[in-house]
Amino acid sequence: MRRASRWRMKLFSGNAHPELAQEIAKYLAMPLGDAVVSRFSDGEIGVAINESVRGVDVFVIQPTCDPVNDNLMELLIMIDAFRRASSARINAVIPYYGYARQDRKTRARDPITAKLVSNLIAEAGTQRIVAVDLHARQIQGFFDIPVDHLPGVPTIGEYFKQKDFNMDNAVVLSPDVGGVTRARDLASYLGCPLAIVDKRRPAPNVSEVMNIIGDVKNRSVIIVDDIIDTAGTLCSAAMVAMEKGARNVFGSSTHAVFSGPAIERLKNAPLEEIVVTNTIPLPLEKRLPNMRILSVASLVGEAILRIHEDLSVSKLFEA
Repeated sequence: MRRASRWRMKLFSGNAHPELAQEIAKYLAMPLGDAVVSRFSDGEIGVAINESVRGVDVFVIQPTCDPVNDNLMELLIMIDAFRRASSARINAVIPYYGYARQDRKTRARDPITAKLVSNLIAEAGTQRIVAVDLHARQIQGFFDIPVDHLPGVPTIGEYFKQKDFNMDNAVVLSPDVGGVTRARDLASYLGCPLAIVDKRRPAPNVSEVMNIIGDVKNRSVIIVDDIIDTAGTLCSAAMVAMEKGARNVFGSSTHAVFSGPAIERLKNAPLEEIVVTNTIPLPLEKRLPNMRILSVASLVGEAILRIHEDLSVSKLFEA
């Protein structure tokens, strides 16, 4: 637990993930600010900031997860309220950045919603973004304001370091070519080799595994991704790893979106454990006996403290 060194900092939370906000506040040994996010009878969002924030370094904790549009609007309206209340600086802490998967044009007339949302957040009055494991690192460049990007690999890697199996006989598996950088980071963190799933995706949220580049036979396989959405990619990778002779398979991801058929697929997949973080609130009906939920509260809390005190955030990951 850390204590904020200067009192001119305040934390606030929307309705998206108050449990994580409370954990972060506990780590910093300070209370959450008094803000109420409500609904008018027609569904419009109302925000009341019930304490002074004039001249204060404000941190708004709000992942833009499901329901993404409501949570995004809550964030924007809260930022506007703090801007009009003369806050010294407004920092949007977004553990899960929604709309991030539409980050480029792959077909004619496609939108780039990751850029659109970045424009909305900055235009509302945000001076800094804190995000955990963006779907694509280049999204940082979509913002015209500073972005502190906190990778999820150290949190997941530290958990697997405590596992009771031989790292010399483990391998980190990237479920697709796009996730190679993240998988390489985890493999380096754990000191084990890297393998890659070669697949093609015939349609959105539908994946077809083709082959594995690398050796997984008789090894403990750790699949790592940034998002588990419908779980098709993870479950297909787990099945092909077992077909290739893996001893056992662990699935890991920073963001547990778990939409559509995800839970049913995960129940039936050959996964010894499913390791995720709490960047997104996970209701009881989406939790499985072999699921482990790791907290990012200390990671985000330490980043908030360093930002407030004008210290380096990258020092958190140099080791």
